[in-house]
Amino acid sequence: MDLKYTGRLAGLMVTGALILSACSGSTATTAPAAATAAPVASAVASAVASAAPVASAVASAAAGGGTIGDTFLSRVQDGMKAEAAVKGVTVNITDAKDDTAAQLSQVENFVSQKVDAIIVVPVDTSAAQPMADAAKAAGIPIVFVNRDPSIKGIPYVGSDSLYAGTVEMEQLAKDAGAKGDVVILEGQVSNEAAVSRTKGCNDVVAKNPNMKVVATQAGDWDRAKAQGITENWIQAGTLKAGMVVCANNDEMALGAINALKAAKLLDTVFVGGVDATSEALAAMQAGDLEVTVFQDAKGQGKGGVDAAVDLIAGKTVPDYVDIPYQLVTPDNISKFLGAN
Repeated sequence: MDLKYTGRLAGLMVTGALILSACSGSTATTAPAAATAAPVASAVASAVASAAPVASAVASAAAGGGTIGDTFLSRVQDGMKAEAAVKGVTVNITDAKDDTAAQLSQVENFVSQKVDAIIVVPVDTSAAQPMADAAKAAGIPIVFVNRDPSIKGIPYVGSDSLYAGTVEMEQLAKDAGAKGDVVILEGQVSNEAAVSRTKGCNDVVAKNPNMKVVATQAGDWDRAKAQGITENWIQAGTLKAGMVVCANNDEMALGAINALKAAKLLDTVFVGGVDATSEALAAMQAGDLEVTVFQDAKGQGKGGVDAAVDLIAGKTVPDYVDIPYQLVTPDNISKFLGAN
């Protein structure tokens, strides 16, 4: 017999490179910091959502600040809410404003409330261990979504960022005829996704003898920052006709496109991104963006909730729950319109 879930979930999200970096444009919805548990069930804290058999309460805190995760992170949140509704639980999401200390405090607060589970989109993957330790010490399941802190024994629901950076750059190299200099717009360097996507880009360039990386700079997942960086590269002569821009996400790719358009260089420069946001796909349809990589935002949100629910039920969840990336080009764009 199927169990009915009637409690509330709590989550921690990062908005800005996805509230969730981002892996967005809008700030996560703020909900009550605490959730009252239903009879016979305790509370769950989750960046996305989580549920416990029969009834549970979940507290949710989102880390982020509005631009890093842009549209993508808000879609992750949508996926969490939708799956929570299917499971019959309520998701409460609070925003850490892209502040690692604030996010840790939120997790500790959820622990003190004795929630059933916690879901977190970490602001800084290198600083996620104390959150995991706090939850573990209290015997509360914790799940990380979108950004992978790679903590043994703690589930991560998301995608392989190394693969994303690799297939992005492979397609850009193909479009550019396997020649030309490359500049890389990197996300927040404290973020695993930025490090891995940048590595993927560098690895592909290293395999092409007629290509080389001439500049890498952190745009922190932000469109305006990336636009400014690109303008500086153009003015300094670092970025010119025939080159490639490998951006860690679509927001930064769109910023680069703005700068290249203003300098009348876009027609001669190849630009790629990651996420397949609606604005990026529109840019691709306009002929401005060569490639992006679809990251299933709603799938990650759903997967985070499902993992939390399974842990509460005593089921085993693997350390890595893969939500696959998919390459998007003008040839197959119709499959992804409206997905993010």
